[in-house]
Amino acid sequence: MINKRKYFLLLSVIIFIASPETVYLKDFKGAEYRTKESYLYGRFEVRCKSTYREGVLASFFTYYDGGTGVQDWNEIDIEILGRYGNDVQYNIITPGQMDHVHHQFVNFNPHLDFHTYAFEWTPGYVAWFIDNEEVHRQTGEHIQTLIREQKIMMNIWNPAYVGWIGNWNADALPAFAYYDWVSYYSYVPGSGDYGTDNNFTFSWTDNFDSWDQSRWDKATHTWNGNNCDFIHENAVLQNGMLILCLTDSTNTGYTDLQKPSLLWARANNDNDKIFLSFTEELDEASSENAANYIIPNVTINGAILLQDMKSVELSVSGINPSESYNLIVMNIKDRAEANTILTKAVTIVKAQPLSFPVKINVGGTATMGFLEDQEWSYTKEYGYLDGTSTQWELSIEGTEEDSVYWADRYGLVTYMIRVPVGSYNVKLMFTEKVWSESGVRVFDVYIEGSRLIDDLDIYNQAGFRTAYESNFSNIIVDDEVLEIHFCAEEDNALIDGIVIEQSNTGLLNEPAERIKSFTLEQNFPNPFNGSTIIRYSLPSEGNVKLKIYDLLGSLVFSDNLGLKPPGEYEYKWNAYNNYKNPLSSGVYFYSLEENNRSKVKKLILLN
Repeated sequence: MINKRKYFLLLSVIIFIASPETVYLKDFKGAEYRTKESYLYGRFEVRCKSTYREGVLASFFTYYDGGTGVQDWNEIDIEILGRYGNDVQYNIITPGQMDHVHHQFVNFNPHLDFHTYAFEWTPGYVAWFIDNEEVHRQTGEHIQTLIREQKIMMNIWNPAYVGWIGNWNADALPAFAYYDWVSYYSYVPGSGDYGTDNNFTFSWTDNFDSWDQSRWDKATHTWNGNNCDFIHENAVLQNGMLILCLTDSTNTGYTDLQKPSLLWARANNDNDKIFLSFTEELDEASSENAANYIIPNVTINGAILLQDMKSVELSVSGINPSESYNLIVMNIKDRAEANTILTKAVTIVKAQPLSFPVKINVGGTATMGFLEDQEWSYTKEYGYLDGTSTQWELSIEGTEEDSVYWADRYGLVTYMIRVPVGSYNVKLMFTEKVWSESGVRVFDVYIEGSRLIDDLDIYNQAGFRTAYESNFSNIIVDDEVLEIHFCAEEDNALIDGIVIEQSNTGLLNEPAERIKSFTLEQNFPNPFNGSTIIRYSLPSEGNVKLKIYDLLGSLVFSDNLGLKPPGEYEYKWNAYNNYKNPLSSGVYFYSLEENNRSKVKKLILLN
């Protein structure tokens, strides 16, 4: 990840010429809204919906703008990147422009609906919250360097760093980020009535009914690495919201005159579905009208607008795998229903199914039956979205596959592999080749929305330059893409290799017939010391969340387990709280929530 101002001097790009008009140097125009006042400590909250555009981010953050140089840098970030549909990025930037980045997996798409995001900044910690639940906390020496008063800011912009932000496409403009309100609570330890330990008290809320010029400024600056200028016209107060706009230099403000455009079309492995990707969110009625799609000599049986509102799934019949096909799209409107796509034809990309077992040398070249690493795209069957590869040539203990462990990809967030709907066994391969002490590199790993590795410290598990494997069975894939998500806690996540084997491709159809009710079983063992297993069953697909409470009813641990298909599951709990600290002995209650229902049972921890 590249800090949005790192290694660059902040620049003003406003040039005053003979006339009093302002001339901006960049082709694209963004917006930033910032407080006049600066704040030292507190709880900072916003309710917002970000923009779903690759190459763009929307933010809520605090920043010290005293202008005394990088040696005094203080900044706390919430940044939502448009390239991810399930991730929120947090960062603290400390003197010397040192980044402390964490990617938070979320079981919702932050671009599709409003959510409340917050962070608490105190002398001892910074903690981030989503919808009033703490999801990440940083402590340590770097927190002690956050001593500068900071302004509250929000912006939308298109960074120049493809590896971090993804590929920019100007045809996807305009992009809008919506802010419903912002609240600030001052830090008053021991005398407050809000937030963690009631250490905060309400100061103010702005509902954005109008531009309060006594509180807020609209920015007019940019910096190297930012591909847009901030202008007043693109910070719009309308309909009780602040709307930050990213536009071209002509059609500024909260207006959309751009026609939607088809980016690509791809067939699935069975050639009975075609997936289409568009530049922007679509009108449901026109996008689901099968008559608006033509594939010569192929029957289109139906069209469905998918959840991201930018993708369409066509059900088709009559495709010959050995032939090439073109898709023609017409008469489709965007969400504003004011702009209609120009008739366009694209060649349908054919799937090239992988052979099992799928073995990938992440970060490296083809070796020992492992495939070469590659970047993910609509034409590829697997690949990384981000991260940096490194190559080594050294002895690795505990393996005969040294050449696989020589290469790795670090700083990555997402790896994707196309597979048929079914159940899979997954092996992840790691080795620590840089740090020779525990606690320096720590990260979580999610597979298909479930956190399956918590606080992995490779050195602590295996030692220095020694192979370490994590194996998982019966990973269910119901959308033909197996997604692996990495969330760094300390330093950067990394991986050396991935191996995927089929376990039971018919598993998805079995649970619905076998499981008749939503069940939560008694944990085992119980009482327990160290860790325990919690088993549960779902008769239908649902969003699942596990919560654990103490005897006083205080929430001590929660985990969003994501969208789960029907099936039987087990969850290993290590008796930690949300801050990764071990809990004391006692009686606790564990609650499993699924959609609008829940079940509760009691467990006993003996340390």
